[in-house]
Amino acid sequence: MTSLVVLVAVAAIALKYWDYFNNPWTRNGQVRANIIQVAPRVSGPIVQLPIVDNQFVKAGDLLFEIDPRTYQASLDRASANLDETRDKLRDLEQQVKAAEAALDQSASQIEQAESAIESAQAELVRAKADFERASELVAEGSISKRNYDQTKADFDVAKADDQRARAQLIQAKAAQLQAQAELAGARAELGASGEDNAQLRAAKAALETARLNLEFSKVTASVDGYVTNLNLRLGSQAVANQPALALVDVNSFWVHGFFRETLVGKVRRGDQAIVTLMSYPDSPLRGRVDSIGWGIAQDDGSTGQDLLPNISPTFEWIRLAQRVPVRIHLEAVPDGVELRVGTTASVMVRTGTAGDEAGAPASAAPSALQ
Repeated sequence: MTSLVVLVAVAAIALKYWDYFNNPWTRNGQVRANIIQVAPRVSGPIVQLPIVDNQFVKAGDLLFEIDPRTYQASLDRASANLDETRDKLRDLEQQVKAAEAALDQSASQIEQAESAIESAQAELVRAKADFERASELVAEGSISKRNYDQTKADFDVAKADDQRARAQLIQAKAAQLQAQAELAGARAELGASGEDNAQLRAAKAALETARLNLEFSKVTASVDGYVTNLNLRLGSQAVANQPALALVDVNSFWVHGFFRETLVGKVRRGDQAIVTLMSYPDSPLRGRVDSIGWGIAQDDGSTGQDLLPNISPTFEWIRLAQRVPVRIHLEAVPDGVELRVGTTASVMVRTGTAGDEAGAPASAAPSALQ
């Protein structure tokens, strides 16, 4: 009976080792995650720092706050500028209306001047005819010199009235041109009407920019994650677009297994993977092959000193296989296992399991292979 138990145990161990030797396997695995470099959008001294290093935060939690007073003042100034712009536009609208009224008035003056010219011309024709007839009659002695002088005076007045009417027409046309120019200038300064006005849109954009800058003075977490390598202090100067701290996205963990190029040909996307963390050797993680890398960096041929290529010496009878990254999507993490970026793992891929929905139970890598 004891021999049978020992035989079964040896067979199970042998089967476990055979699984790892028969499938692509590597000790060169690493836990990875999305690392968010948190950078403020505005600059200023830090006045609030409610977090500590390695703290877990949820999306939307305050990480730190930059002194908001400068940005509040900018917001107030932008708001006042918007009110001033609206008042200016209302004044310009009144100027446009006044210019339109002046243009209408000049058109009316032109009509009046043209009517005056017609009346003056008719009077001039009549006065000229009377004067010519009086000239003939006075020569014949049919009228008195006094009547002749009156007729001549009426003719002179008619000529003066005609010239004055023509001058008024010229003046009215000049006033119309000036009114047209003033209207065009007022309309150009006013721009489009309503909410499409460029000055109004610019003032609104400045107000929105100031509002956003004030909002950006509070830097919040964009995802659930862990604050790491926190070196900020109260009073530190935060610089816009300069990373201030790192945030590990807790929902983005995956494992990179670096397989020899001789084994990658057997791996297919969707194959089941067993991940054994060095920090949790007895708690294997199940995963699936998410993707296989298409390239790695080359050392040989890179530019070195004096712009010459770097070439490493090699032994012709030894050929080292390159390592190709295989990305493993973790399907489940056992209770009590905490993933940490950069920690080491062993990865085994069960080939031919891409279509299996459940897959075989996960078993940790043998100690000798970890």
